[in-house]
Amino acid sequence: MWSLSAWRRQRTLTRHPIADDMWQRVRHHLSFLDGLSAAEDQWLREACVLFLQDKHLTALPGVELHQEQRLLLAAQAQLPLLHLGDLNWYQGFHEIILYPDDFLSPQRHRDASGVEHEWDGEHSGEAWPQGPIILAWPGVMASGGWEGYNLVIHELAHKLDMLNGDANGLPPLHADMRVSDWAKVMQEAYDDLDRQLDRNPDAQTAIDPYAAENPAEFFAVTSEYFFSAPDLLHEAYPQVYEQLKLFYRQDPLARLRQLLAENPVYQAHD
Repeated sequence: MWSLSAWRRQRTLTRHPIADDMWQRVRHHLSFLDGLSAAEDQWLREACVLFLQDKHLTALPGVELHQEQRLLLAAQAQLPLLHLGDLNWYQGFHEIILYPDDFLSPQRHRDASGVEHEWDGEHSGEAWPQGPIILAWPGVMASGGWEGYNLVIHELAHKLDMLNGDANGLPPLHADMRVSDWAKVMQEAYDDLDRQLDRNPDAQTAIDPYAAENPAEFFAVTSEYFFSAPDLLHEAYPQVYEQLKLFYRQDPLARLRQLLAENPVYQAHD
């Protein structure tokens, strides 16, 4: 049966092909894509084209943004959606603004006594409800490995979270998931991390202590780790890993373990 959306999709892919050598350079830079199947690689490649046609990338002075750099960003953005189907998960924004470095952002917080505090915080990324995503370009370029850091996924996890309204650590779950299970697992892990930092604010926690800021940051940070350091997340909070596995419908840990077992490059660095 003929579909207008399918026709538009194919027309976009035909008009904006990605050269094989450029795609291989992107894949080489983003080691956390290693181990994807041929079908997953093809989906991701096409999804990058569609993403870049749908979203506007605004590069501020000091950011050199060529097609390969655009693809580097798009591939990181699309990885979380690899097995989530054709729903418009990134419907909440149309623009990504790229800063040449970390930036100052006005912050406001009301403490328990009702006193409101205001200050300028230095950030490498922000996601605004029904607004743009802001990313520091060095953070984008530093992302894509297995080191437990991915600025792009972190900020886009906030956008997934915001599909239910305000960012609160609860994205729209699938029909086969239970909110009660998600809430229990995430809250217990969040509380555990919070207790560690209460005992010692300088504690070397298993995951980035920024996750203890609030439930929204906990979801964003654990999403980062799920894709870029699944072994560390699984070791620290295995039930959190399992909930994210159900949500993202992926298993990066299994992919990493297979690479460690079969890929000589990974064996040499194990």
